[in-house]
Amino acid sequence: MMRTGFIGLGAMGSGMARNLHRAGLLGGVWNRTPAKAAALAAELHCTAAADPAALARASDALVLCVSADQDVLEVVAAIGPHLRPGSIVIDCSTVSAATARAVAAQLAPRGVEFLDAPVSGGIEGAAKGTLAIMVGGEAATLERAQPVLAALGATITHFGAHGAGQAAKATNQIMVAGIIRANAEALAFARAQGLDLGKVVATLSRGAGGSWYLANRGPYMERGEYPAGFRVRLHQKDLLICRAMAREAGAELPAVESALADYARLIASGHGDEDISAMFRLTSALFEHPAARTGR
Repeated sequence: MMRTGFIGLGAMGSGMARNLHRAGLLGGVWNRTPAKAAALAAELHCTAAADPAALARASDALVLCVSADQDVLEVVAAIGPHLRPGSIVIDCSTVSAATARAVAAQLAPRGVEFLDAPVSGGIEGAAKGTLAIMVGGEAATLERAQPVLAALGATITHFGAHGAGQAAKATNQIMVAGIIRANAEALAFARAQGLDLGKVVATLSRGAGGSWYLANRGPYMERGEYPAGFRVRLHQKDLLICRAMAREAGAELPAVESALADYARLIASGHGDEDISAMFRLTSALFEHPAARTGR
């Protein structure tokens, strides 16, 4: 049995750690907010490590789920000297492909294996263990890590060498940018037409225009409440990664640029920590006094 430590107990990480516990794999947890780690450790009867180094020394595998590139680099710097040769670091954060490759290169001389394994499926998928996991790294490492990943997700796909998992996640985040905007515009249109949004979401979720976001975030838009699931600030961070990767290939992506402009408006208005379905705040405004806006 692979003793697994978990670092990063945010909206996604806490559910993922619980699933590792259910699979009998979780040995301990660490979070930069100690109280959060202590509470989850008490719930799951595991260890709340004093620091990342202590968790590294006690683990055969470490799963990371933190916010940004710099967070990953800082955690890996802290755990690297304390990991045993043959141990595995599995990074489920969303960061750049370049960061994934840098971490792999940093750990390799110590005999530590690495997978970039970002996830998609929202807090619902994290809680249920049904995430889609996009993996970059050696196939043999993925085979060894399979029990850990199987506790976290229902779809595990190997995309290639280190960084390929993050490239696949960037692809996902571009799709999300377009989908959430289309859903927000459509539901704003439906409300302006006097339709019951609950019925719209329930019916169209089963039609050709249906999507995970419509089914799971349409109700947020209907209620006008946007609890932090996938926060605006985090998707903005991801899309800045996508923009940089696209520019490296000599391209600019209109969907990415549009979403970044929208998110800048939401953040400036104090909504950066809401779920990205808060895009409905902007699309709803399109139907407020349209004649005055167009000058007619």
